[in-house]
Amino acid sequence: MNKRVLVPLASGCEELEAVTIIDLLRRAGIEVVVAGLDEGVVTASRGVRLLPDTTLDDALKQEFDMVALPGGLPGSDNLAADPRIIEVLQKMSESGRFVGAVCAAPKVLVRSGVLEGKSATAYPGVLQAEHHPMISGDPVIRDGQIITSRSAGTVMDFALELIEALSGAETRQTVEASLKRN
Repeated sequence: MNKRVLVPLASGCEELEAVTIIDLLRRAGIEVVVAGLDEGVVTASRGVRLLPDTTLDDALKQEFDMVALPGGLPGSDNLAADPRIIEVLQKMSESGRFVGAVCAAPKVLVRSGVLEGKSATAYPGVLQAEHHPMISGDPVIRDGQIITSRSAGTVMDFALELIEALSGAETRQTVEASLKRN
């Protein structure tokens, strides 16, 4: 059975992160459902317009193996302010399914409570040590079912880690090798 990942898009998301996550997971044969917080086109942080597959309300009627959050500002703030996102992150974590966030999006994980007691990384300054004492400067951190990454510069490694978490090291290696052939 194919693994399924929800990638929610909020206005002001980081387009490089969103597109890289979606692209690499699909290269791995993972079903990706891209959901806008609202209907229609999502304008990303640098003005790129992204067309989600569906709305978040419709997507939340489905089951997923993972939720992966692209970062960017104000996109991450918009995700953190949406109670539907907080609820789905809590449900995913409580049921032992994967949650991933890159760049500024780990702040959404903090808001939802799923980073409690977990090591994480994020864009410098997004997670302060006094609010999250287990913060690291590593490019990608996987602590159980929580996967975080630092920035747009680490998003390929992040997406590859998501692939490995869902589909194994061999699938990750196959996707990674195909990216290096060109």
